[in-house]
Amino acid sequence: MGASVPISIDIPSVGKQSKLISLGLRKDGTLEVPPGEPGAPAAWFNGSPTPGELGPAVVYGHVNATDGGAGVFARLRSLAKGDTIKITRRDGTVAVFAVDHGEQYSKSAFPTEKVYGNTEDAELRLITCDGYDPKTGEFDDNYVVYARLIR
Repeated sequence: MGASVPISIDIPSVGKQSKLISLGLRKDGTLEVPPGEPGAPAAWFNGSPTPGELGPAVVYGHVNATDGGAGVFARLRSLAKGDTIKITRRDGTVAVFAVDHGEQYSKSAFPTEKVYGNTEDAELRLITCDGYDPKTGEFDDNYVVYARLIR
């Protein structure tokens, strides 16, 4: 598929749909964070390929909302091999991905190259926070879902 900005994501197996906003990097080189309020959308990292293009398109969202409720990616851990993820693109096409697997990583040892590095095929990475520490009120980890384009 050629380049086309993603506008929404649909994950049927967990009943989640979201519009997608386009975010980049902050001045310090970290990802801009989507809004945290209830119902906040997921974001496409605009420094990655568009979904369907060659390489790893990166979409990320919150696991929870500021009110303590579920965020857009609260159920990523429920995804199983073969589940589909549909990304609607501005040109009207839909890139459909199949989940391969998910992995949890410590934020202090996040495998940047594995997640963001070039791939031989069109792939998708969904990223959210994980590993909540009630003592600090922070998430110490990230959860990443790896998926590949099937149509």
